[in-house]
Amino acid sequence: MAKDIERYNESDRVNHWVIAITFVLAALSGLAFFHPSFYFLTNLFGGGPWTRILHPFIGLIMFFAFVSMAFRFAHHNKMTDSDKQWLSQWRDAANNEEHKLPPVGRYNGGQKVLFWVMVACMAILFATGLLFWQPWFAGNQPIWLVRAATLLHAVSALVLIIGVMVHIYAAIWVKGTMRGMMQGTVTDKWAKKHHPLWHKEMSEK
Repeated sequence: MAKDIERYNESDRVNHWVIAITFVLAALSGLAFFHPSFYFLTNLFGGGPWTRILHPFIGLIMFFAFVSMAFRFAHHNKMTDSDKQWLSQWRDAANNEEHKLPPVGRYNGGQKVLFWVMVACMAILFATGLLFWQPWFAGNQPIWLVRAATLLHAVSALVLIIGVMVHIYAAIWVKGTMRGMMQGTVTDKWAKKHHPLWHKEMSEK
């Protein structure tokens, strides 16, 4: 019987779940100030003032945890010609016809695009958040810059939320994927089916 293959070690998994938990908290606390109809979410954090205080600190934890993960996995997410071909055949992927797609390494083209979208969103959220984080950093910036930063912050947050929803959906849709982040390993059969190039690389070690 083929052995299971390690996909994520314990450090990777802890890092991932720190990001996941702080993302949920940051999203809920941020949405509370996005529109009056969401203000009730402040009750989860002890009221409006506490939500305002906690949101940026939660965001900082999420950002630096993500930076740690991004540096760890950036080299796995370099785009190749094979990835571009995979992306051009996204309909085959959506229809679960993987046999028509080019061989995939550790991550497929869609996963790599999502990774870099998240990197961009996180960078924008960090930079724009500092511009209107009072009283620590905001103060002498012109009002138009603060307003522009606030708008860009909200747009980036929305894109990130959608990206995470896609990430979660894909993890549930592809049976066996969640096991990799929960237990750290995937079956030999799963790796061979969904990531044949990575399976070959791991089998040769």
